[in-house]
Amino acid sequence: MKGYVISGIQQMGIGVLNVKEAWDWYNRHFGMDCRVFEEEAEAKLMLPYTGGQPRSRHAVLALNLQSGGGFEIWQYKGREPVVKKEPVRIGDLGILACKMKTKDSQNTLAAFRQKGITVPADVTADPSGKKTFFMKDLYGNIFQIVEATDWFMDEKKMTGGSYGAVIGVTDIEKSRVLYSDILGYDTVVYDKTGVFSDLSGLPGGDSECRRVLLRRSIPFAGPFSKVLGNSEIELISTAVPGKKIFEGRFWGDPGFIHLCYDMRGMDELKSFCEAKGFPFTVDSKKSHEGSVFDMGEAAGHFSYIEDPDGTLIEFVETHKIPMLKKLGIYLDLRKRDPHKALPNWMLSTLKFSRVKI
Repeated sequence: MKGYVISGIQQMGIGVLNVKEAWDWYNRHFGMDCRVFEEEAEAKLMLPYTGGQPRSRHAVLALNLQSGGGFEIWQYKGREPVVKKEPVRIGDLGILACKMKTKDSQNTLAAFRQKGITVPADVTADPSGKKTFFMKDLYGNIFQIVEATDWFMDEKKMTGGSYGAVIGVTDIEKSRVLYSDILGYDTVVYDKTGVFSDLSGLPGGDSECRRVLLRRSIPFAGPFSKVLGNSEIELISTAVPGKKIFEGRFWGDPGFIHLCYDMRGMDELKSFCEAKGFPFTVDSKKSHEGSVFDMGEAAGHFSYIEDPDGTLIEFVETHKIPMLKKLGIYLDLRKRDPHKALPNWMLSTLKFSRVKI
């Protein structure tokens, strides 16, 4: 598509107060147990979003191999994270919720309740009639549990990984230039305005809003498309927009900090984004004078753009990842067809990076 290939949502970036505490919770309850990388270092290239200074951080990228995007769990080191002053509300601008895929929402809700997690009394339905429910993690971040049918491995977990996002915007048509034209979510599942019962348990969920659910007409392709799977984006707007969720705070502070896509063809993507009015605001290739970033256990090229309301979308062109790290075996993706999915046996070796609780 447009000279570049998107494999799917690589990860939802989540700023937290304590990486170990957060990852333990996400591992235990969302099955995010495969460690792709873990590193403590300086974030040197995100200066537009970190107060103009490099910032020390501890980050983990974890996957759930049943299917879906991972989490980049991100904690500041040497700086006290700034938490949001009030809860995220429907109508606010930014990533309101992370969607998580499940095979059966009713059974998942019951299992979470049995674990002592606060969940609604029952599942409800979105405007298309699909069963769903919302819940929160230990930090109050909102997750929407959504039923899906595409799976990579069957590990008997309640959920897969990230299935997309609910994003607050001021102008849905303007935002669709990015989400539909660039990211490829070109199919409108529903476009409804009103007060919705499935949002009633969320702050601001009793107010009228417009909701547009988007999916792709063309499936994701590329090396990791089998394990990352399908996804969807829901855009929400209200007559009077609320606050920007990260107003007065840095990228990496607690909350959903970005939505990241795994892709191939960064140069072609850069040209297309510029033509659409969404230039790269961070470009690791430019910053490294043509060389790749290296996180020790993974390497590649990353960039960021902003949606019309400042929500950050990241793109990562992965060049190498560990397959059998204990044996020093890494996969160099630059030598492979960018349109072709990696074979199941190769993707399954990621299970050897599993971290048990």
